[in-house]
Amino acid sequence: MPRLLFAPTSPFVRKVMVCAHLTGQAGTIERLDSAAHPVLRDPRIAAHNPLAQVPTLILDDGEALYDSRVICEYLAHRAGDEWIFPLPGPDRWTALRRQALGDGLLDAALLARYERSARPAEFQWPRWRDALLLKVEACLAAIETIAAGLSVDRPGIGEITIGCALGYLDFRFPELDWRARHGAAARWDAAFQQLPAMRATRPHDA
Repeated sequence: MPRLLFAPTSPFVRKVMVCAHLTGQAGTIERLDSAAHPVLRDPRIAAHNPLAQVPTLILDDGEALYDSRVICEYLAHRAGDEWIFPLPGPDRWTALRRQALGDGLLDAALLARYERSARPAEFQWPRWRDALLLKVEACLAAIETIAAGLSVDRPGIGEITIGCALGYLDFRFPELDWRARHGAAARWDAAFQQLPAMRATRPHDA
């Protein structure tokens, strides 16, 4: 049984678990406690991943896979699924571009959060955080332009990643009130978050 180094608040872990649910593998993955932190390395993760980051998937032969992009594609391949990651061609490039958009939003949002949660107050740089949140807003504007083409019934890796990214904003940045400015994205997200795979993986503080 593969083992997943897990954190209940990580949107990248959520990506992996959504893929696991959608491919019928959620019950075949053992979740291992970890304490991922941008400064304090957890030796339990570092033993398998030099970046000491979650998600890290430990396979039956002891080999480890990271990051979420690699693990999600592995799970889709393991299940014989060709929808989450389409075969090479226009649909695949669209799916991967959307995944990059969602991942980029998450990268910026996580760094903005770490600026206040991990960095001592005397070393914080408000201008840096503002620049990161500007990236978040630019990603939201891009999602707004493609929202009408995003699927709910048959989500690919692009929809999964974007849904996890928007869910993370709700979880950690409610003050951004992104729905007020992005109505099409908000309508898509309202339906997408009700999928069983999304409901089963909602983030929560430990």
